[in-house]
Amino acid sequence: MADLNQKAQKVKFWQYLLQAINYSVFMGLIWYFASAPSVRLIEDDEAMITIAFAHAGQLREPCRMLSQEELNKLPPNMRKLDDCPRERSPVTVEASLDGELIYNESLPPPGLFGDGGVDVFYSAKISAGEHKLSLKMNDSVQIEGFNHGFEQQVRVDPAQILLVSFQKKQGFVITGGKQ
Repeated sequence: MADLNQKAQKVKFWQYLLQAINYSVFMGLIWYFASAPSVRLIEDDEAMITIAFAHAGQLREPCRMLSQEELNKLPPNMRKLDDCPRERSPVTVEASLDGELIYNESLPPPGLFGDGGVDVFYSAKISAGEHKLSLKMNDSVQIEGFNHGFEQQVRVDPAQILLVSFQKKQGFVITGGKQ
């Protein structure tokens, strides 16, 4: 019986020793992969430009007032004085950096009735330094060309992110660069 008890203690000792070795190897691997392989997303002389915003295009057609004759044809519970279609215009965004086109997209409105807002996202590496940034957007099919624009000289430092957003009242807003 004493021999069996001594054997069980030896087995337990080896189990604990092997378990400690396994944990040490596992923790060593985690430590190595958490600190050793350095990841560089951009080089020392590069920066990033990111265009990110959500915007709903203008209505494709303006609301119109219904005539008395049109109202009389409708059931009483559906008689509204105006008829406003839900469908929105596509949003076209164009971005140029130093005269070179870097982004050009026409985004249709999402949704079952084409009445949702679009999400614009674009990110790219650029060289650090002075740049001429030009942004244009059209959010109305009733207007030829672009109805929102922005052009400015910006300076971007190395490893800096130049963020471009759009606000309905202010237009294009630049964050991160030096104007």
